[in-house]
Amino acid sequence: MRKGSAKKRHILPDPQYQDPLVTRFVNNLMRAGKKSLAYALFYDAIGIIAEKTGEEGLAVWKKALNNITPVVEVKRRRVGGSTLQIPVEVRPARRVSLGIKWLIGQARLRSEKTMKEKLVNEIIAASQGEGRAVKKKIDTHKMAESSRAFSHFRL
Repeated sequence: MRKGSAKKRHILPDPQYQDPLVTRFVNNLMRAGKKSLAYALFYDAIGIIAEKTGEEGLAVWKKALNNITPVVEVKRRRVGGSTLQIPVEVRPARRVSLGIKWLIGQARLRSEKTMKEKLVNEIIAASQGEGRAVKKKIDTHKMAESSRAFSHFRL
């Protein structure tokens, strides 16, 4: 066991928008250490979103992230001989982390040709309350709601 908890690392803001949340998103988007490629992909996607929607691209992206972030999730707990799924409120840092991972993961599963197009379409869909990432959030909330009877077994 650790003697103390791990220190929280501070992430530097991104060069264009000066927003640490953008850096977190790009770090999750990055593959094989190619950060400059991930930044280029993200900035191009934000530009295309601004063109398509007529709104500010970063604002649409933040709205999409807010629509995806879950409030509750289920965790497994062994009680007696059975494993129960217990609804637990999600910590704010984990909330954002899950939202980012779901958005990128569901964008990668889309059928468009390039990752830029996939990301753009998933962000636009999520900002309108549609898309696979929003469905994942809704499914998570439904699971937590159906397991509400076990909430007294809190972790």
